[in-house]
Amino acid sequence: MIKKSISLFSGAMGLDLGLENAGFQTVACVENDTDAIKTIQQNRPDITTFSKSITEVTGEEILQETGLSQSEISLIAGGPPCQAFSVFGNRLGLEDARGQLVFEFIRMVEEIRPPVFLMENVRGILSMAIVPKNSESDTSLPEHKGKGSLMDLIFKEMNRIGYHVDCFVVNSVNYGAPQIRERVLLIGNRFGHRTEFPQPLYSNRPEDKLPPFKTLGEAIGPGSDLDDPKPEIMNFSERKLKYLSMVPEGGNWRSLPVEIQKESMKKSWYLKGGRSAYWRKLSYDFPSPTVVTMPNHAGTSMCHPKKLRAISVAEAAAIQEFPANWEFQGTVTSKFRQIGNAVPTRLGEVAGSVISKLLDKITKDGFSNEKNCSHTITHIRPHVRTRTFWKDGQSFAGSHSYYAKNNEEACQLSLPIL
Repeated sequence: MIKKSISLFSGAMGLDLGLENAGFQTVACVENDTDAIKTIQQNRPDITTFSKSITEVTGEEILQETGLSQSEISLIAGGPPCQAFSVFGNRLGLEDARGQLVFEFIRMVEEIRPPVFLMENVRGILSMAIVPKNSESDTSLPEHKGKGSLMDLIFKEMNRIGYHVDCFVVNSVNYGAPQIRERVLLIGNRFGHRTEFPQPLYSNRPEDKLPPFKTLGEAIGPGSDLDDPKPEIMNFSERKLKYLSMVPEGGNWRSLPVEIQKESMKKSWYLKGGRSAYWRKLSYDFPSPTVVTMPNHAGTSMCHPKKLRAISVAEAAAIQEFPANWEFQGTVTSKFRQIGNAVPTRLGEVAGSVISKLLDKITKDGFSNEKNCSHTITHIRPHVRTRTFWKDGQSFAGSHSYYAKNNEEACQLSLPIL
């Protein structure tokens, strides 16, 4: 029996493509980004699409348009927009209208009542307060200002409508993706079963005795299957290219002479924190860092390892493991937005396999004897470090691993001051 899935906040279908690889059939997509809808329609013309905000769509409408009954829907999956919750954002939470959309996801689950749902988001959602502590908002519930109060409310609402929820904090690189990307996956079911997520299948720690992480070179390097004769890029400015030309493969701002660092970074040079993505040039020898929506920013630089330019649309898509024939629609800027906001298809496939087994168990056993209706949170090596840019007063580029035992394993740089 084909397991049918409804996709919410579909974007370019990264999550859904992974679920399809695990045997699910996407029957409907709800997405208000016009270009993303065009991407879906170009590649999956048989899918019913709703090109509008989820606030304007009901569960009944989705079932009517697809011609399906509630009992025919196995899964609702999606990732409510995460900018409001991102640790890199302004962290306004529910004071930002985008933060409210997570409860639209819950509403849709309540209206359709599938056996299982999958909700993904950024790691920052775990610590988000519903209302920031320094907010002047008038609220009668002081607990809404506590760290993690948003997640507490999400769990509470999911339990209220009858779903037990298991939350997994994972990293795509641990499962064979050529990219370091932390995500939070919530798998809920209304039959009271506990869900387990697989342990890492790949590692860069020798003691784990697992296959090594997949690398950027395997995704977009000379030995890969990538065919990109006319790269579509959002390139760096001439000023940025000047500084990046001084950075070796696998290096970042630490590779530059101090005076050039100060000149190029201005006030950012004096800030605390790693700033490892500043003037970063990628390396074929490591997994890619998280693909971003704007790879040509100085502070989130994704410069090609061998060519003096930002990575291309096709390269970013390959890192996210979209199919080679997947056609993104819209401007180059829009294509990068769709790709950068996508869930790695690899995570969708792993989660889909977990959910498929859960659905089989539900079909066989019905309700769990324990009838759980609470929540769990499990961290499965989400924070992964692969390389060292700076240690003991020395800068490193090239292939210097985070687990290198001595400096001989590093490709050290000594640049002249220009």
